[in-house]
Amino acid sequence: MANSASGDSVVDRVVRVLEAFPEGVSSLPLGELAARAGLPLTSAHRLVKQLAEHRLLEQAPGGKVQLGLRLWELVNRNSPTLVLRQAALPFMDDIHQVLNQNVNLAVLQGDDVLFVERLSRRGSVANRAKVAGRMPVHISSAGVALMSAQPPHVQAAYLARFRDHTGKATTEHVRQLLAAASTHGFAELAGVVDPDTWGIAVPIFDRQRHAVAAIGVVVPLAEVRIQQLVPALKTAARGIGRQLGGPA
Repeated sequence: MANSASGDSVVDRVVRVLEAFPEGVSSLPLGELAARAGLPLTSAHRLVKQLAEHRLLEQAPGGKVQLGLRLWELVNRNSPTLVLRQAALPFMDDIHQVLNQNVNLAVLQGDDVLFVERLSRRGSVANRAKVAGRMPVHISSAGVALMSAQPPHVQAAYLARFRDHTGKATTEHVRQLLAAASTHGFAELAGVVDPDTWGIAVPIFDRQRHAVAAIGVVVPLAEVRIQQLVPALKTAARGIGRQLGGPA
């Protein structure tokens, strides 16, 4: 791919355009999109036009630009999380029917946890996890459960990089969270994201014993039933894991 005068490639600029849409914002004026992508307006206009020809971007009302439906189509048709979601949904639904609360499915993405599925209903306790949304590992029970099941060198690298810009968590505190989750086989975080909620999650291992995802619940802090929740989550995780990967 040819480089621009600034040295970045066409691929770099396309990625910056696609990533410029903030979470929860479906469309942007072209000028704002260019500014967020760090591109001259003329370059942004040319890229938007080319991406729109491939239906990766679309014109929105008022002359704004929005992500194209073809992106959603391609991701949902070919995403590596498709098999995971298909394997997990029946188990998530079972837990959801019993709890009538939030059930989340997440994967690890660097120092964040990325939520790939969520079940909830009206009346459920507040849940900040959104499908395709991210959270830092250390404030999510799913993130702590997943990181605690990673190889030691992955955990060590994560802890070496760890910075909490809010100043509420230290590296030693996170180390203790990971150690506790590794010992008990589940992670629990009470009132970290919302003061009235409790997150509980367990890692999901594929048939090669790699921790590839986490299944968790977000429940009211006053109604936590660890003795019932953890065995149900572990049973679900084993069932999901049996359907992932190669031969047993």
